[in-house]
Amino acid sequence: MQSQISDIPLEILEFIKDKPFHFNEIGMSDSQVICFDNMYLKIENASEESDNEHRIMTWLNGKIPVPKIICSNKVNKKNYLLMSRINGKMACDEQYMQNPDLLVKLLADGLKMLWSVDISDCHYDNSLCNKLQLAEQRVKLNLCSMEDVEKDTYGENGFKNPEDLLHWLKDNQPTEDIVFSHGDYCLPNIFFECDQISGFIDLGRSGKADRYQDIALCYRSLVHNADGTYGGKVYSQLNPERLFEELEIEPDWDKLKYYILLDELF
Repeated sequence: MQSQISDIPLEILEFIKDKPFHFNEIGMSDSQVICFDNMYLKIENASEESDNEHRIMTWLNGKIPVPKIICSNKVNKKNYLLMSRINGKMACDEQYMQNPDLLVKLLADGLKMLWSVDISDCHYDNSLCNKLQLAEQRVKLNLCSMEDVEKDTYGENGFKNPEDLLHWLKDNQPTEDIVFSHGDYCLPNIFFECDQISGFIDLGRSGKADRYQDIALCYRSLVHNADGTYGGKVYSQLNPERLFEELEIEPDWDKLKYYILLDELF
């Protein structure tokens, strides 16, 4: 195999040796994803989020469509997770971006599917109490970028720095409506096939959280996939506010803003 992946643990190499592959370049994750015909390998620095992913995927097996774990290992502070591939296409695929009504309906279907998961025995807690503690750790370790963020998060019309943002988040916590949350419900993490949900990926932030954790990031992802921020192509016919119509809710713009700002620290 190529030198870029020569340090893969032997247990995983047994499954992928001599198989053709390519590197995934879609999405905002810091992980490296190597794609094979029927599986993919995710390589990332060990962290609470990456440690959690294989556990939450095991817990979700049979509840909603998620990849099946083939092999996992941790070596030299790196996590290696080999999973089955999800059939279908990402929600940001041209096929769906050019059919915005179907796209938004399927994204809403995915949210409803997640929220239908019984959380009575879910031990993965991403409610604000825990999430803000993690955010504080990241701020203290200087892990929060001030560049790859929404316009006006920082600067003249925003916060001075991540510490300032964290203080605001602590002081303005909304009332939570706890459901099962994907945690990073963006278009590249949702797959469709035959006009229905075929699977969810990148589940390291999944667990119990307010439903606006997913609504906010889905809305933001729709906005930036439509305005050309991601991919460079503008889809003027895509109206992100259609998401609220499909969910049959009135948007809570304050909550939506809060969870988008919270995500700036992750």
